[in-house]
Amino acid sequence: MTPDWERARAIADAVLYEGYLLYPYRATSGKNQSRWQFGVVGPPGASNAGVGEDDRLSAQFLVDGDGELTVIVRFLQLQHRSAERDLGERGFEPVAELTNGLRSWVTWDEAVECELSFGPFDLIGLARPRTVEVTVADSRDTEGVDGGRLIRTRAAINAELDIVAEPDDGLHKVSLSISNTGAATTDKDVAIATSLIGTHIIAKVIGGEFISLLDPPDAAAGPVSRLVQHRCFPVLAGRPGERDLLLISPIILYDHPAIAEQSDGALYDSTEIDEILTLRVMTMTDEEKAQARATDPRAAAIIDRCDSMSPETLQQLHGILRDPHGPGLIPEIPSGVDWWDPLADNAVRPDVDAVLVNGVRVAAGSRVRLRPCRRADAQDIFFAGRAARVTSVHEDVDGQRYVGVIVEDDPDFEMPDSYGRYLYFAPDEVEPLDARVVSPDRSS
Repeated sequence: MTPDWERARAIADAVLYEGYLLYPYRATSGKNQSRWQFGVVGPPGASNAGVGEDDRLSAQFLVDGDGELTVIVRFLQLQHRSAERDLGERGFEPVAELTNGLRSWVTWDEAVECELSFGPFDLIGLARPRTVEVTVADSRDTEGVDGGRLIRTRAAINAELDIVAEPDDGLHKVSLSISNTGAATTDKDVAIATSLIGTHIIAKVIGGEFISLLDPPDAAAGPVSRLVQHRCFPVLAGRPGERDLLLISPIILYDHPAIAEQSDGALYDSTEIDEILTLRVMTMTDEEKAQARATDPRAAAIIDRCDSMSPETLQQLHGILRDPHGPGLIPEIPSGVDWWDPLADNAVRPDVDAVLVNGVRVAAGSRVRLRPCRRADAQDIFFAGRAARVTSVHEDVDGQRYVGVIVEDDPDFEMPDSYGRYLYFAPDEVEPLDARVVSPDRSS
């Protein structure tokens, strides 16, 4: 498995289990009675009856090139775990909680991972719509434990994957949908048992590349604007710069998402902050932690990890300060040279230096829209919403950056250049109007 695939799978796993288990990780918690928040594709009738989710999830994306497309559908299948006490010759008795010594098990809904791969499909051949079955069989497992047994049951999953490709301005527009084709139901427990949970798709193309829907090239702007998404959104996966992997996720992400290196393990709780959840776990009583361990093996792993966390590991969860403007756009003053030394002037060139704003390189010649917000005075507010041309990018001795501009519809538009007097705004007070490809080494 290649590094880019491993990177995409790590994000996909985070999507798969987001909302799987909610703090305080106990079966008795009210929040854990209604979980499974993201990517649930329910059976027909469940949504209209108010007992489940929509029975369909669909996306459209663009491929440049006549290659082959492989589609991997991933989701969780609910697994009901029932605890039963051993009554000897009288058989077994279902119980809410089975306890023996230091171990406890509660009746609980777990889940198992399902991953099905389809293809490769020839993109030209997909001009004819294809429908493939997405099915997982029902099953029943028994695990003997001290004092009783655990019965795990899974209902069958029945769904269909529809895929078709059509030309659009020299590109392939691929339409893909997953529909739950199970039996209609108005029962809440049956609905979630026959749902696809945490549903998402990883697509891989060979002999072509996916088009970013967040930062498309100018030539693809039209086709991108015509795409329709339903309950999910496609983003480029893999490493930055790679365009052969796509993640279609029920959680809207950015292109090339990555797991934060400070995150030491999954916490599942609906995009909550790791540090906050960790501190909350540390405040739980021993009894509460025991209840969480009895709920789910993944909950037990969270409790154990938080209990054994070192001060250094906890500190790294507190966050890290990053330069949002990116390295290398404004050169550093040479080591050993004071900022007031004339030699320091050689390190910066306001006429070519740049700053990143919302991922877009802004430098002299860029067009921006002014959004004054930092201690804006009456004159600044007067220019709110106006288009302007960037003339220079500066950084003061405290590291604060500023963008010099000339308002485009100013009657004296040409005059400021003659005497070098411009308006100055912070990078977060300008909105780029030119979406150019960015490189941190000043190139575009």
